[in-house]
Amino acid sequence: MADDKRIDEPTGVETTGHSWDGIEELNNPLPRWWLWSFYATIVWGIIYVILFPAWPLVTGATKGVLNYSTRANVAADIERVNLSNAELQQSLLNVDLHALDRNEALNAYAVSAGAAVFANNCSQCHGRGAAGVQAAGYPNLLDDDWLWGGQVEDIAYTVRHGIRNENDPEARYSEMPAFGEILAEEEIDILVQHVRSLAGLDEPVVGGEQLFLDNCAACHADDGTGMRELGAPNLTDAIWLYGGTEEAVSETIHNSRFGVMPPWGERLGEVQVRAVAAYVHGLGGGEQQVAEPVTEAERDAAADVPEASFPASAEETPAEAGEPPVAPVTDDAGPVRLPPLPSD
Repeated sequence: MADDKRIDEPTGVETTGHSWDGIEELNNPLPRWWLWSFYATIVWGIIYVILFPAWPLVTGATKGVLNYSTRANVAADIERVNLSNAELQQSLLNVDLHALDRNEALNAYAVSAGAAVFANNCSQCHGRGAAGVQAAGYPNLLDDDWLWGGQVEDIAYTVRHGIRNENDPEARYSEMPAFGEILAEEEIDILVQHVRSLAGLDEPVVGGEQLFLDNCAACHADDGTGMRELGAPNLTDAIWLYGGTEEAVSETIHNSRFGVMPPWGERLGEVQVRAVAAYVHGLGGGEQQVAEPVTEAERDAAADVPEASFPASAEETPAEAGEPPVAPVTDDAGPVRLPPLPSD
C-alpha cells in the first residue's frame, strides 16, 4: 500500500494515497445529506443525555432533567392494579379458604392470581403443568396423593412454611432413617420386594411382613397406608415420589430421602400464599373440607364480597389522582376463621 497522494487522471479527483492490489481510493467528499444526518444524531444524543437517564454511575445512573424512569412507570402500574384489587385481596385475607368456592368473583381472582404465582415461583420444580419431576422427588400436584393433606388449608400451610427447611421453625418435618446402616443387605432386598408387593408390583416374600412391621410400620402403618400427620407416604397406591422400581425403592431404603421445600410465606405474603393454594387445590387433586365444616350461614356470608373498582385515572398513580384508600372488607362482611393478617 502506497502513501503518496496524487490526482486520478480519469476522474480528476485527488486520491487518499491508499491502494489495494492496484486499486486506489479516491478522496471524494461525503454526501451532504449524510453529513447533516450525522450532525443531527450528535445533537439528538446530547439532548437525550440531558433529558433522560444515560450515564451509569457507581450506584445508579444520571437521572436526566425529566426524571424519567421505566421502573417508576412499572411501579405506578403495579400500584394501580393493587388498588383496583384491594378489596378482593383484603377479602382473600379474611375469607375461610374452605368457603372460597362460594364466591365466584373472589375464587376466580384467587385462582387467576395463583396461576401467575405458581408460574413464577413453583413451576421450576413442579413443572409448568404441576405434574412434578419424579426423578428429582418433586411431587405431582395433579393427583389426589398428599403427604400432609390435600385440603386447601393444608396446601396453604405447606406453601407458607415449606418442608424440612432450616428457615422456618413451623416447616413440616419428617425424616426416614437410612436403613443401609441398620439392616443387612439381604434384609433390605426382602424389604424392597415386600414394599413393592404392597402396591401389587411384586410377589410377597417370606419374612418381608415381619421386617416391615419391625422397622417401617411405626410410620407407614401396619398395612402400609402411611400416616399423613407424619408425612409418611402410602405405599399401597403405586404412586411413588422417587419411583417404584426395585432400584429406586432400594435406594430409598438404603439411604432414605430428604427433600426440602423453602418457606414461601415471607417472600410471597399471605395474599399470594392463599391464592396459589387455591390454584393448586383446583388443579384436580385437591380434597374437600372434612373437618370443622363451614355452616351454611358462613358460606353465604363468604360470598358477600364487594366488587373491586379500578382507580378513577388509569394515567395517574392513586396518589397523583388524589384517590382515597379503598375501604377494606370488614370482619363483619364474612367469616374470619383465621386472625386477620397484614397484606404484602
